[in-house]
Amino acid sequence: MKYQTTATKLSISALVATALLTTGSCSKKMEKSSEIAPQVSATAANPLLAEWEGPYGGVPPWDKVEPKQFSAAFDVAIAEAKQEMEAIAVNPKAPTFENTFIAMEKAGRKLTRLVNVFGVFTANLSVGDMPDIEAEVTPKLSAYDDSLTQNLALFARISAVYNTMDSLGAPEKKLVDETYKRFVRQGATLNVEQKTRLSAINQELSKLETQFSKNVLNDEQELVTWIETRAELEGLSPSLVAGYAKAAQDLGKPGKWAVRNTRSAMEPFLTFSTNRALREKVWKTYYSRADNGDKNDNNAVIASVMALRLERAKLLGYESHAHLVLESRMAKKPENAMALMMQVWPKAVQRVKEEVADMQKLADSEGAGITIEGWDYRLYAEKVRKAKYALDSNEISQYLQLV
Repeated sequence: MKYQTTATKLSISALVATALLTTGSCSKKMEKSSEIAPQVSATAANPLLAEWEGPYGGVPPWDKVEPKQFSAAFDVAIAEAKQEMEAIAVNPKAPTFENTFIAMEKAGRKLTRLVNVFGVFTANLSVGDMPDIEAEVTPKLSAYDDSLTQNLALFARISAVYNTMDSLGAPEKKLVDETYKRFVRQGATLNVEQKTRLSAINQELSKLETQFSKNVLNDEQELVTWIETRAELEGLSPSLVAGYAKAAQDLGKPGKWAVRNTRSAMEPFLTFSTNRALREKVWKTYYSRADNGDKNDNNAVIASVMALRLERAKLLGYESHAHLVLESRMAKKPENAMALMMQVWPKAVQRVKEEVADMQKLADSEGAGITIEGWDYRLYAEKVRKAKYALDSNEISQYLQLV
């Protein structure tokens, strides 16, 4: 349930549009301008707010970005994007594709860049202070998403172009059609009371979904399988042993070996370790992340998310959350998605049964005296691959190293 605002899921045009805000009077616009003015120096000092350098729109300044810069950067970028979007909403000229959709395309560029960089950090670099920063930022973005879709003046302009789009070309029609329907799906046509409740639901969901990810991350960082003796390392290559030793040293226990609760540490251990008891421990530790009845347990979070998603779907006129999210996708309806899955699922299950049968046969021939379980799967898949195809992952991996 990693955090994804509406903005992160849309095309560039829609991404910019989702960037923000409420409409207001001209006097309010002047107030907004005064709010942004003192932040000009922050823009100059914060690399997250700078224009990207290089061809084709440039690239993010990865070497200059620090997580602590995100909060202040979002305050500036949101305020700026809000002012630009508000100017579109209150434009006194009659709505056209150019002064509404093209204008939205050009607005909020700073926020668009920032959301893109933020997404990389939350998805791939969520360590240190990032989980707390994400918990702070995501409710703000959720609130602004709601402010945009609930902006009556902006939706009126979008609706006006939508109702007269027959004269537009095919690409323009597609953008107008998808934007209009997205606004409707996100509550643009609800009454005031319904919009208020929708915003409250979205705020709570943004917090819960971020908490879900944080709990999983905590279990990845906090739970470790410790190995005390070299005898327990049988089957592992020297490079893997060295890696687990380095992990133990980093965790303050030199002379031991640590299998951290991450996919990159778990996968190779389960593939090559011949210590079945340790394989089981590593497997269960990884696959029970945030499901251990402790401070990081996600069961209550999941129940709350499901209840709120259902309430939101019904508020928007849909039977379920699945009906809501699939309407704009290829499947359109849950029934279609299920039908497609059932065309594949029985064959996939049958293939897995065949693979496990091959593994069991090999284990029996070795006299292992076991029934293949989840923690045996990778090891015996590797053995079957060697037996059938003479493929050794350890031999191949030396040619696939990142330099």
